[in-house]
This record gives sequence, C-alpha cells and structure tokens, in this order.
Amino acid sequence: MIRVGLVPGDGVGPEVVGEARRVLEAVAAAGLADLSFREFPHGADHFLATGETLGDEAFAALRDEVDVILLGAVGDRRVPDNRHAHDILLGLRFRLDLYVNFRPARLRDARFSPLRAASDAPIDFVIFRENTEGAYSGAGGGIRGGTPQEIAVGENFATRWGVERIVRAAFEYAERTDRRLVTLADKANAIPQVYGLWRRVFDEVAAEFPSVEAERQYVDALAMDLVRRPARYGVIVTDNLFGDILSDLAAELVGGLGLAPSANYRPDGPGLFEPVHGSAPDLAGRGEANPLAAILSAALLLEHVGAGEGGRAVDAAVTAALRADVVTPDLGGSRTTSEVGQWIADRIGSAG
Repeated sequence: MIRVGLVPGDGVGPEVVGEARRVLEAVAAAGLADLSFREFPHGADHFLATGETLGDEAFAALRDEVDVILLGAVGDRRVPDNRHAHDILLGLRFRLDLYVNFRPARLRDARFSPLRAASDAPIDFVIFRENTEGAYSGAGGGIRGGTPQEIAVGENFATRWGVERIVRAAFEYAERTDRRLVTLADKANAIPQVYGLWRRVFDEVAAEFPSVEAERQYVDALAMDLVRRPARYGVIVTDNLFGDILSDLAAELVGGLGLAPSANYRPDGPGLFEPVHGSAPDLAGRGEANPLAAILSAALLLEHVGAGEGGRAVDAAVTAALRADVVTPDLGGSRTTSEVGQWIADRIGSAG
C-alpha cells in the first residue's frame, strides 16, 4: 500500500489536487497501483484559524505516516509575509532533505509552444535543481532597517557534498534513461568561488560516466540557447536560483506553467510532488484552473514509488487530452477544471 499525503493548500490548490486525486483513484481502480490517501489541512485558512503553519506533530505525520506527498499550492494575500507558505514548502524540502528538484520539460503538442520551430525537433529535457543550498537557504541578514543606510545581505553558498550528490543524481538519471548529454549551468566567470566548486565537482563526477557527454555553460548563454535550440538538451543540472529561473523558462517553451509538474525528492527516500503554477487566487473557485500540472505531478509520484505503469498511463492520458483539446481556457480550451480531470480519469479507466 502506497500512502499518499495530500496537502491541497491555498487558492486553486484544492481544486487541482482534487483532480489529481481523482486520477490517482482511477489508477488504483484500474489495478495499476495500491493507494491510500490522507488529507492535511495546512494552508492559509488553517494558519489564520489556529496560528499554526506546519507544527512538529504535522511534520512528523508527513515524515513517518505517509510515503509521498502531493502538494497543491501555498500562498495567500491574507498572509502578507507568506510565513505559512515558507514553513510548509521550504520547511518540508529542508527538513526532509529533498535535495533534488526535478523539472521535466516535454512538448506534447507543438501548438502549445511559442517557438515557431517547435514541430521540427522534439523538446524533451529535464532540469536537476539543487534544492537545499545556495541563495534560497535563508543565509544572510541586514542592519539599519528602515533607514537610508539599510544594508541587506543574502548569501549564496555551496558545499562539496551538496553539489556532488545533485550532480551525481543528474548523471545517474542520464545514464539510466539513455540521455546522452548533461549540461552544467553556472556563472563561474562572475562568481568563481561558488561556481568554481560546481565546475570542479561536475568534472570529477562526469569522469565516472564515460558514456554520457558532459558540458559546462554560463547560465545566461544557456537561457538564450534553450530558446534557440531546445531539442539539443537532455539533462541540465544547476543550483537553486538558476534552476528556478531556467525551469520556468523551460515550462513556457512547452506550454506554460499549467503543464509544469515537479518533484522534490531524495533518490532513496521520500518525495514531495507539486505543480509549480502557484496558488493563483484570482482563479480560485471559478473552475478555470488547469489541473494538468498537478496530474502530471501525480504521474511523477507514481514513478517515484515504483508504480511506473500507473505513471505512464497518467502521462499518456494527459497527452491524449491535449491532442483532443480537452483543456482549460489558459490553453485555448473551454473545459472546466473538473471536466479535464474527469476525462483523464475516464481515459485511464477505459484503457485499464
């Protein structure tokens, strides 16, 4: 039995998680996975009612009493500093040591790409973003707040241990999935201390994988080349900040954030899976939110726990929905959130 923890969160989160759950239930009904579900209330409503973001008891339950977590979205204007979102999302990433942020970018239908040449060559690459170090770690501080002399410091750092494990995960994935090129994105020309370490470790690990081509690119040059010839790339590995930026660029190349799933995990441990489109409060309750990113995140979840057949069934059903124009308004369609989810669930049921 695979125990799935659901954290619907804020805004459109409950709507898209609801459809992802519907699809997972269809996978289970088709005999492709043995799943149970437990829902957690943590989000802005829970925080405003109780003052709790993610307490120790809830964290322990998510750590010990479920196998994987599906998160909708967190972020609410009623919590201006977004402390609940920080504690839930970043807290789980750091406290569970989910050092891999995995962002696939695959174009399923050329109509949804802004690139004119998208139909000429397949776009299908993945980004391995280091998830626990760097500029997003919270290291830094400030003095003289609120004065003209205010100073703010945000620190970027890398450890050899942290860099090596994400780089190794990227090469292992490339070798396992027969992707022949791993690209390091860095800014070693401007920040040689941190990215010099990244380059040295990258070269050392690359030497252990002679069947995989390795290259290093400055992140700005890589961003331009991803627009010019995205089909060239297979696996990109980089730090937290650059990975955040490149993965959103990659999502836009293949149809936008409504089609962008993600996984936060340790290769040998737990995982947290989430769409990356945010809570989109203006769309909440209107039935217009695109559930495909959440559903594709559920497919990644199934792959992570060894239910690969179920994950592939979900992935194929999403592709079929796109090609049949069963999509929400952001992709030019007229279907509601629940209609898209139901169509995909029915597709899996009929295939099973």
